Amino acid sequence: MKKKLTAAIAACIMAAPIFVFSDAEAALDDRSKPAEQYTVEANQQVYKLLDFGDRKEFSNAVKGLIASPEALVIKDQDGRIVWSQEAYAFLDKDAPDTANPSLWRDAQLNHIYGLFEVMDGIYQVRGYDMANISFIKGDTGWIIVDPLMSKECAAAAFNLVKENLGDFPVKAVIYSHSHVDHFGGVKGVVAEEDVLSGKVQVIAPDGFEKHAISENVYAGPAMARRASYQYGTLLQGGEKGSLCIGIGMGQSRGETSFISPTLNITKTGEKHVIDGIEIEFQLTPGTEAPAEMNMWLPSKKALWMAENCTGTLHNLYTLRGAEVRDGNAWAEYIMESLAMYGSDAEVVFQAHNWPHWGNEIIQEYLLNNAAIYKFINDQTLMYINQGYTETEISNMLKLPEELEKVWYTRQYYGTLKHNSKAVYEKYMGWYDANPVHLAELEPVEYAKKLVEYLGDTDLVLQMARDDYEKGEYQWVAQITNTLVFADPSNKEARYLCADALEQLGYMAESGTWRNAYLCAAQELRYGTNTDPATRSSGSNDAIAHMTPEMILDYIGILADTASLSDLTFTANIILPDENYTLHVKNGVVLYQKDCLADNPDVTWTTTRMGLLSIVQKNPEIMAKAISQKGNTSCLERLSGAIINTSDFRFFNIIEP
Repeated sequence: MKKKLTAAIAACIMAAPIFVFSDAEAALDDRSKPAEQYTVEANQQVYKLLDFGDRKEFSNAVKGLIASPEALVIKDQDGRIVWSQEAYAFLDKDAPDTANPSLWRDAQLNHIYGLFEVMDGIYQVRGYDMANISFIKGDTGWIIVDPLMSKECAAAAFNLVKENLGDFPVKAVIYSHSHVDHFGGVKGVVAEEDVLSGKVQVIAPDGFEKHAISENVYAGPAMARRASYQYGTLLQGGEKGSLCIGIGMGQSRGETSFISPTLNITKTGEKHVIDGIEIEFQLTPGTEAPAEMNMWLPSKKALWMAENCTGTLHNLYTLRGAEVRDGNAWAEYIMESLAMYGSDAEVVFQAHNWPHWGNEIIQEYLLNNAAIYKFINDQTLMYINQGYTETEISNMLKLPEELEKVWYTRQYYGTLKHNSKAVYEKYMGWYDANPVHLAELEPVEYAKKLVEYLGDTDLVLQMARDDYEKGEYQWVAQITNTLVFADPSNKEARYLCADALEQLGYMAESGTWRNAYLCAAQELRYGTNTDPATRSSGSNDAIAHMTPEMILDYIGILADTASLSDLTFTANIILPDENYTLHVKNGVVLYQKDCLADNPDVTWTTTRMGLLSIVQKNPEIMAKAISQKGNTSCLERLSGAIINTSDFRFFNIIEP
């Protein structure tokens, strides 16, 4: 039996709360509760809905297994655990009352890890990070597809390949799309100097670099904090803790990296021969990622579907926060794949979960995936046109019975509820046309007024306890969270809200919903987690690859305009290969490319890295890297107003 998550990691998870409890109170914990009867009954109903005797996905998940280490724990150079499958040894039994049995089954599938042969010449290492890393054998070496999120995980996966298949050079790396779990580990499999020298090619869809950097930088701090709820990085794996997130077990915590592409794919049908292997690319922008592409390997009759098809319903909106995705386009691109390659494909494999084999099965797989995104898009629009709001629609949608029973499109990652809200947001925006919502009170002010109207908080809590006993967990969570926002020190409200959220987590089929509920419950009980050990180590690689335009945009994002409202100036920026005019208007940062002002207040002669030093708040580098002519106070004022994003890594979510 593999050991559970180490006590050291568990200690990190519970460290450094903002909301401090007394020693006597702390001694009462573990505060987590067992499943209540209503939760048990809800989970038992799942067995009646789905065919748990259908084991085809288990057969697919283990097919072609070549090697799997008995215990998989990956550490960084300091000995810190960045990935552990050993932590999920508890999954080797039937689902407990504290877990939705469908999600438990999916966690068992995602817990299957190792090196697999997809077909002759195509291999995958699965379960070594959130995503899969794929290896295509060329004439002289490897074509690596999607090198995971963390360098440590990618290196461990590559070592497994070398041990079992031989040590061959990397000839090319392909990024299927612009999410960090598909490129962040690249320096674990190739050295950047080999790419720069032309020894290794890096291939990506058009627009990859722009979207990869902007998504991970512009709203990076907020997204990272929210991701800790989505991916459950604050939780310990367990029957009352995190399970999986549908597309994998969760998020690794190693070092991310970035290497710029050397070849951008610009059109569907574009073909390239890479180390003797012909690959045809299909661009799918605006689907699961702003820049994404599928691949067809005609010599192997193998179809790579990137993250457009997986083993779960995916997100049209992701809980960590990102641009809303187009469900209609998503379905159309899958149907295009079916039309272009469906009649010939003998295996379909992708960036998450496991492959499917056999032409008839593949065609059904593609059709089912397309159908579910099309259903969500079209039915949401149907209800929108009848005047229903996003909350109403999210509670009205129900899949056709046959689609509902398909295991690989169950709601383990995305859900009908939050995906339908994404469609509403895409077409209608946040406003539901009710003018009461145009200028709503902020949450704390609203909560205080509501408590003032309610009057007796103790009576409200007693009523909430009564409703909890009736299994009305959603309402209890809502009303008690209002009490928490009105008064964060109200321990009874905190604990009851946590209890209700915990029961919702136990019932959730979506791994991300379970994680969010349980993370919120944990922080209500222990305080907001501020321990850096529970976050990934990160990297500055993405920031270092920002273009001058991206850096100027980022300066505008990080500049606290409130402290610069009296600052207006024009600066000419002269770089080695291009020029910009920077206009700061009452603290708002604007710029024009290939344009210089006739009478600027100041001229800055610098490099891209010099511009970056403004963002990084490094006065020594700024002084050396930026030569100024004119009013030097402009740069001093602007750089002084740049906020430090590390100060916001641990903002509150479930309390004010």
